[in-house]
Amino acid sequence: MYTPNVSGPKVMTKVLVVEDDVQTAAEIAAALGDHGFAVEQAATGREAVSRATTERFGAIVLDRMLPGEMDGLTVLARLRGLGVTAPVLILSALTAVDERVRGLRSGGDDYLTKPFESLELTARIEVLLRRSAAPERETMLRVGDLEVDRLRREVRRRGRQVELLPREYSLLEYLMRHPGQVITRTMLFEAVWSYRYDPRTNVIDVHMGKLRRKLDEGGLPPMIHTVRGSGYILHAPE
Repeated sequence: MYTPNVSGPKVMTKVLVVEDDVQTAAEIAAALGDHGFAVEQAATGREAVSRATTERFGAIVLDRMLPGEMDGLTVLARLRGLGVTAPVLILSALTAVDERVRGLRSGGDDYLTKPFESLELTARIEVLLRRSAAPERETMLRVGDLEVDRLRREVRRRGRQVELLPREYSLLEYLMRHPGQVITRTMLFEAVWSYRYDPRTNVIDVHMGKLRRKLDEGGLPPMIHTVRGSGYILHAPE
């Protein structure tokens, strides 16, 4: 699960990892620490509530199946009830859509099923931190010469309007909200199609190919790049 990587945020952000399995907790802490986060740990629901209400954390990684009378959803409800607003990433071996919906409706900000790769875990934490720090509804998104008007749902590159189908627009908008970040196929699938990614499908690659051709029409330099084995990244041409 753990893949070393020296990249990460320059500012040390505190992340609370709530996980009762010692090995899993150690792997998560190592992955986040390697990406520049200051990691603290809690093994029970009660300890998590105590830590999260007495210290300030940028984000919380919360295991769904904690032992004792306080499972992950109980902890989450307690934290939100006590005014803790830090974004929460729920980890769970429960893959059913109903379980993910329960987690999100209980106050979770994202849901990641086990087993998972460290790259996706850290990417999701970075996205949550960027989302919590940014204005809730930014109407104009700009990366280089590419513009997305979220109110009109219009896309322009170098002033030329780019006609996109609804799925293509949703993919681009998600990438534009996270420029310079590696976005995994799982993240795109859940954000655009709203259900769990099936690695056997090539639907994302098909839509992404069409989106790239439309954005780069006329020989313009590409803005969306494939990160082999990981996903995609959008950034302005140099």
